[in-house]
Amino acid sequence: MNENQTELDILCINTIRCLAIDAIQKANSGHPGAPMGIAPVAYTLWTRFLRHNPGNPRWAGRDRFVLSAGHASMLLYGLLHLTGYDISLDDIKRFRQLGSKTPGHPEYDMNMGVEVTTGPLGQGISNAVGMALARELVGARFNRPGFDLTDYYIYVICSDGDLMEGVSHEACSLAGHLKLGHLICLYDDNHITIEGSTDLTFTEKIEERFQSYGWQVSRVDDANDLEEVTAAIESAREHRDGPSLIMIRSRIACGSPNLEDCAEAHGSPLGEEEVKLTKKNLNFPEDPTFFIPDPVKEYMGTAQDRGKEREKEWNEMFASYREAFPKLATEWDRVMSKELPGDWEKELPIFDAGESLPTRSAGGKILNSLAPVIPELIGGSADLAPSCKTYLSSYDDINAGHFKGRNLHFGIREHAMGAILSGMALHGGVIPYGSTFLVFHDYMRPSVRLAAMMGLRVIYIYTHDSIGLGEDGPTHQPVEQIAALRSIPNLTVIRPADANETAEAWRLALQREEGPTALVLTRQSVPVIDREKYASQSGLERGAYMLAEAEGGEPEIIIIGSGSEVQLALEARERLQEKGFKVRVVSMPSWELFEEQDDAYRELVLPSAVPTRLAIEAGVPLGWHRYVGSHGDVLAVERFGLSAPSKDAFSAVGLTVENVISRAVRLLEGQQR
Repeated sequence: MNENQTELDILCINTIRCLAIDAIQKANSGHPGAPMGIAPVAYTLWTRFLRHNPGNPRWAGRDRFVLSAGHASMLLYGLLHLTGYDISLDDIKRFRQLGSKTPGHPEYDMNMGVEVTTGPLGQGISNAVGMALARELVGARFNRPGFDLTDYYIYVICSDGDLMEGVSHEACSLAGHLKLGHLICLYDDNHITIEGSTDLTFTEKIEERFQSYGWQVSRVDDANDLEEVTAAIESAREHRDGPSLIMIRSRIACGSPNLEDCAEAHGSPLGEEEVKLTKKNLNFPEDPTFFIPDPVKEYMGTAQDRGKEREKEWNEMFASYREAFPKLATEWDRVMSKELPGDWEKELPIFDAGESLPTRSAGGKILNSLAPVIPELIGGSADLAPSCKTYLSSYDDINAGHFKGRNLHFGIREHAMGAILSGMALHGGVIPYGSTFLVFHDYMRPSVRLAAMMGLRVIYIYTHDSIGLGEDGPTHQPVEQIAALRSIPNLTVIRPADANETAEAWRLALQREEGPTALVLTRQSVPVIDREKYASQSGLERGAYMLAEAEGGEPEIIIIGSGSEVQLALEARERLQEKGFKVRVVSMPSWELFEEQDDAYRELVLPSAVPTRLAIEAGVPLGWHRYVGSHGDVLAVERFGLSAPSKDAFSAVGLTVENVISRAVRLLEGQQR
């Protein structure tokens, strides 16, 4: 071991290594190599720098720690246990088992001190960029001279794989551009991936790449040199003109006689014999397994007293802040507890029947109406704000050194935008939104999936929602994207039929704290529905509702639509009733909200006594059969789009009133037979 390690340092580091070795061996599954190699670096960070309180993992003044290399999860679990978080030794013994607190990759749980779900490489470091950005935004709003409420750092441990994934390139480029000086990334440069040496695929000059982004870059030649690691972190903390990358040469499975520097140690247990040899090589007891020496317990446990003292100091500062700035302190309490301002809903605009406008334009008006009363609502677009109508016209842009604005420019970086939005939500103090064309959701899907998994309040605004965007053609016309969004658990997808449903959708999105929301909006104009004509109130909050009831008795057919196709359903209903048919029209903007309703309500809207149903949507029919049943039909788009004006494109795929009538009559005649 390096001469800059004391006996206690060595014992603590080897305890962290051996906890990982034992847990992975017992589970017969996991990644021992990275925890063994980077343990000295994590130990140094957690004992010499990290400001945290194991007794209160949610303390607002804490540093954030992100293990972007999520496969090294046992490194994090070992540190959390040793420093006093709510992870017991029994939890570590149940690593990767059903229902355990120690899953295969870290899963977001602030009660245990896990700041973010990581594992898909590139995501964690990109989330950390969002955390660092939110830190600047919250600080710009609340900090005052002598009161630096956000005097903390965002620390990341990342791997070769993190830096290979494209999302990290996007996010780190933006982090450098914005000069996020409290972001410090410790790069576990162990030269190994699953398939072997990184020389197989990864020979770029990382140092020059990150310097070109605007990052400070330093090197540590030996991860075991604690003083060199310490000096590098201190230098990064002092550098405030941009984020810092510390390239740390480590050795995967450090201490293993036969597997050190070997790819086999990346994703498989060492094996019982190699575990014994490794412990012997580390001068660590072979038995019992999961052994924690008393000096390690005592020293690592001091994090609890330090944490309490540091939080006490911060709380005392905040008490003085509250006396000096009572309104700001009250506002801090509100946004940090995710409460919305009182009476904010009064600012939601009401659109007049007879007006016609795209739901993206309605969304822009709604967003600008809400911005003054919800100051934590901050976001932007992947270079499409003028098209998505998401620019806050009364507020400045956010730039390096200027974080008092409200408009974020993500650049053409959809994947990073998704991950950064998640990081902002994880940090707290902001409600983040991001916008792009619906078809480009494909670029950011992994980030959306993780936001849903973590249950984050993030709002995605997807415009140009169908072939109705017209002349740009099939590359830009979404067909399968709505179905793809609906397939993500815990993501609420809302495709409003008109401007007033769009306002209701925004209401729901802002109120929903337990998961993200996707607002799917049109480019083309749609009329504002005259609800007085149909004696109907919006029921968007219930996912689906009776918009227009059948006249003259019980309905013979139910036509279900979402988004712009609701208007087709209403027009078809008028003409079908002229033919003597009894037609109910149901607006179904959100499957997810409808599925949350009780059986009685769902039966009321879609009664089983009326099996003749027709669903209409400008997307693939996948999933709609659950609502139309075996006696129903779906009028959808079962091909890629085409380059043509909106009206011609809809006509070419059969999304016309005439075709709706034809399909409905066919169903009705089949029922009569």
